[in-house]
Amino acid sequence: MQGSKASKIVSGIVFISLVLSVIYIIVRIIMVSTGIRDRGDRPESEYVLMLLQCTLGIVMMLLPGIISKKFSIQIPSQMYITFVVFLYCAIYLGEVRSFYYQFRHWDTILHAVSGVMLGALGFSFVLLLNDTEKVPVNISPLFVSLFAFCFSIMLGVMWEFYEFTFDGLLGLNMQKFALEDGTMLVGRQALEDTIKDLFVDTIGALIISVIGYISIKYKKGWIERVLIRREEC
Repeated sequence: MQGSKASKIVSGIVFISLVLSVIYIIVRIIMVSTGIRDRGDRPESEYVLMLLQCTLGIVMMLLPGIISKKFSIQIPSQMYITFVVFLYCAIYLGEVRSFYYQFRHWDTILHAVSGVMLGALGFSFVLLLNDTEKVPVNISPLFVSLFAFCFSIMLGVMWEFYEFTFDGLLGLNMQKFALEDGTMLVGRQALEDTIKDLFVDTIGALIISVIGYISIKYKKGWIERVLIRREEC
């Protein structure tokens, strides 16, 4: 992974924020479960959700470095910083600081960004899979863009599966089928968050796919700057 002073500072701040959040959440879960509550305490299920998301965030922050070393690939600093900032906005600000409830379109913005990032990851996969001297293949820009588009949407759907599964298993509210005060939504209202997320994921994927297509087709070099590549020997 390409290192830079900025990426190290940003990743360090986000990592420390998530670790401290995990410690705080564990303390709050213990206090709430034993009946010792403070003003403004959330339901125990909300703390469980925050703990799950923060732990997942820490694991996700460690993955790029592990994958980079194991498979000898190079992750551009721009992509890594975007990824880390996204985790900070989605997990620390979104869950721990309740931005999902305080700012109406916070979740929508993050899903749009995730659609773009996953689309860029799709372009990277095609580049990595086609980067071989044994079987050189010239793939059309349209196919590469279509693959990136479908890849991004697929991961967006898998994320909704994850939210639905753990909402059911742990009694969480990641799909926002209930209001912050616990009021259950019904009918179309209960589905709106999930369907909106999928729509926004699709729009983000479409935007990066079109940009990627133009970049590859007309050799603009836009998409190539943020793609994951194999390290040069």
